[in-house]
Amino acid sequence: MKRIAIPFAALFCAAACMCASKSHDMSLQRNLKTFNAMVKVLEENYVDSIRVDEAFGAASRAMLNTVDPYTEYYTAEDRDDLLKMTTGEYAGIGSYITEYDGYVCISQPMEGSPAAIAGLLPGDRIVRVDTVDTKGLKNSAVSQLLKGTPGTDVHIDIVRPYVEDSLKSVTVTRAKVTEKSVPFFGMISPSVGYIRLNSFIVNSAKEMTAALDSLKKNPGFSRLVIDLRGNYGGLVESAIEILGNFLPKGTEVLRTKGKESERIYKTRSNPSFPDIPIAVLIDGSTASSSEIMAGALQDLDRAVLVGNRSFGKGLVQTTFPLPHDAMLKVTVSKYYIPSGRLIQALDYSRRNPDGSVARTPDSLTNVYHTLRGREVRDGGGLQPDSVVKVKAYSDLLYNLVTKNKIFDFANKYRASHPAPASTGGIVVDDAVYAEFCDFVKGSGMKYDTSFDALLKELRKQVDEQDYMTEANDSTMAVLEKALGSNLERDLEFKRKEIADYLAEEIASRYFGESGRVAVEIRTDPVVTEAVEILESPLYEAILKGDAK
Repeated sequence: MKRIAIPFAALFCAAACMCASKSHDMSLQRNLKTFNAMVKVLEENYVDSIRVDEAFGAASRAMLNTVDPYTEYYTAEDRDDLLKMTTGEYAGIGSYITEYDGYVCISQPMEGSPAAIAGLLPGDRIVRVDTVDTKGLKNSAVSQLLKGTPGTDVHIDIVRPYVEDSLKSVTVTRAKVTEKSVPFFGMISPSVGYIRLNSFIVNSAKEMTAALDSLKKNPGFSRLVIDLRGNYGGLVESAIEILGNFLPKGTEVLRTKGKESERIYKTRSNPSFPDIPIAVLIDGSTASSSEIMAGALQDLDRAVLVGNRSFGKGLVQTTFPLPHDAMLKVTVSKYYIPSGRLIQALDYSRRNPDGSVARTPDSLTNVYHTLRGREVRDGGGLQPDSVVKVKAYSDLLYNLVTKNKIFDFANKYRASHPAPASTGGIVVDDAVYAEFCDFVKGSGMKYDTSFDALLKELRKQVDEQDYMTEANDSTMAVLEKALGSNLERDLEFKRKEIADYLAEEIASRYFGESGRVAVEIRTDPVVTEAVEILESPLYEAILKGDAK
């Protein structure tokens, strides 16, 4: 009986699987047939004409909403955006733009781009592109006007703030523009080099290699910080190629598993920097290919991670062509880093009754081990080896940024101050900060703090519950004065964080994005922590699992 039970069980399982597969196929065919019939009935009988493109677009989005947010449908018109995300290339003038006060204006020309060469500056308000008046147009509409075939000219009328004869006409020759993956690299201490890596696109590995080769020319260069904060990922192949700079050839760094396939990724080159101590900076916006790179270095005990927990995206997508030049980006597999762990934070196959997806709680994650035996966990992203708490923006700084006060002042500052020799000359001293404060006060800016809403609600509740005695009213007045918004007081109280941000914005006016990063990392607590770890015995202690 025992010898018969095993094959019978196997036959039973096989039959069950075949039945489940057949049932799924029948359900699919039945629903497709029903949908086609529904469309036909509507088309033939609905009292008005059906907006076909809109209806099918809505139906497609509704279906994709049942899977995960990374499976997306791209129309022929959207294909350029998808290609730009993966290659970093497009044809245009090479400038970031933003909507501001009824117009679109230049936010930051890319370094070396046609826009920069033509002399366009942050704050330039675009009032006309060729023959089109741009007042009231959205970013997307103006972006389409600026894009075009490389080698063609586009004529742009702009209004430049804080200068005489502010109306200017500029002719820009469009070109193939490639966004930089590495906006900045340099030495941040006598021994520590720093590289900011913003994305994983076609040229990322080449840019990374060029940055490493340049740092190598510094005699003291012996340690490295790689900043992956805010890097949402991109091409897996780019991450694998970059890892080849630091790991032995043939090292397994990634394994992907799909419905019926498994693929193993290994480094393909001999490393140029096999032993250099590395600190990788991560945060909640470090995702996808960034987590592959950071996770592989952590699992193989090749780097320490510093900062805050990463996003937690362990899903891999690929694109499939559809009729009429459309495309479908589909999640085809999950990825597993060298320790064997999957770091996906959300399980989209298990939704709550309301359709929402819960993050995997830490109590349900599993323990894995690095190459040297350190404990690491799956689910919920990568946990850094050294956590650095970063304060959120204050209410005042948030308002100064979103209401463009810092943006405007930086434009005004550039119009009246000559360029310094280097970013080291960008200092927001007492005189500059006093000038900024006068600028903000003169603008009549109003803002509320998070305390204002709480105090308003407290006063309302006290009043409704008949507790508003004379004494309580006096107490409330004291609280409102002490904690409510007060522009002059808060400008002084929050001076350091405002001055730091202002210095970054001013630096970008003279030195572009690289200047912004160079000034930003001067006061960055996560960078400071990483340098301290790299330059002390703590680095080896962390990798051995001895550090507390």
